[in-house]
Amino acid sequence: MTTATSAPSADRLLPAPRTRTRAYTALHAVRRQPLLPVLAVMVLVFQSTTGSFLDTGNLRGIATDAAAVAIVAVPLALLVISGYLDLSVGSTLALGGLVAGWLAGEQHQAPVVAVLGALAAGAVVGAVNGVLCCYLGLSAFIVTLGMLTAVRGFAQQLFPLPLSGFGSGFAWLGGARIAGIDAPVVIAALVLLAGALFLALTPAGRHVFAIGVNREAAYLSGIGVRRAPFALFVVTGVAAALAGAIKASVLDSVVAGTSGAGFELTVLTAVLLGGVALTGGSGSVLGVLLGVLFLGCLQNGLTLLSVPTFWQQMAQGTALVAGAALAFFGPRLNR
Repeated sequence: MTTATSAPSADRLLPAPRTRTRAYTALHAVRRQPLLPVLAVMVLVFQSTTGSFLDTGNLRGIATDAAAVAIVAVPLALLVISGYLDLSVGSTLALGGLVAGWLAGEQHQAPVVAVLGALAAGAVVGAVNGVLCCYLGLSAFIVTLGMLTAVRGFAQQLFPLPLSGFGSGFAWLGGARIAGIDAPVVIAALVLLAGALFLALTPAGRHVFAIGVNREAAYLSGIGVRRAPFALFVVTGVAAALAGAIKASVLDSVVAGTSGAGFELTVLTAVLLGGVALTGGSGSVLGVLLGVLFLGCLQNGLTLLSVPTFWQQMAQGTALVAGAALAFFGPRLNR
């Protein structure tokens, strides 16, 4: 005698897939952005130990300080995704700030002219890097490392003395507030948005990934494997000069020998922490934003805790190593 097997009821079937789907979605998000939970834990630790980390004024300071890094990190990330690298952004930042300060202060030019002059200087540095790396085929690491020193020396030759007193008009760039938000933060947000839209919605964004994944295959597909990275070198130089002008505006002074010193390592650390592979072919603007916020929160939290400078330097160096490891193992975790 056989007994009929009752069909499973809907209320037993439906909840389980929902639970698995939510768990899978959360796990997938963490795997794609492993820095996100680390950042959340760090923020909670700093808030519990300082009691003032999440204060509005402190968060505003973090955002303002991180704005310059974000402005340069986005185009640098695109450049790294395409398989290249620019280590001269710190010196380009100094040159941009000096040119803008000189035009606004000593030459009494309008702030717009001063900023455009800085952007032009950054574009020239980026174009030189692009020609040497993209069209002559020289190593981007060697070329931009050399430009790091050459541009700094050139800036010191042009402006041997510190510059200061750039006027109230130029101070708007770093001190104004737009809809209650500091101007550097607004500029950084626009750069982040433009970078995300470029990668997600434009054919050129897909070409950047294709060049980084396989340069030869991209060439055979008709992609301009020289033209696209060259343009990214120029944009990176322009962004670094803009960041230099913003810093000069905020500080109302700039020194050729020290401005932007070590900035290239900070930006590169943010890019790598954001999951951009140093070998090219993978990365996201969201990841870069998380990397920038991680570094900004780390430095600010350690400062609030009165941690000595050398320990902060060690923490940033450790973050760079962690970023390199994340860029190496991240793609393997997502498979």
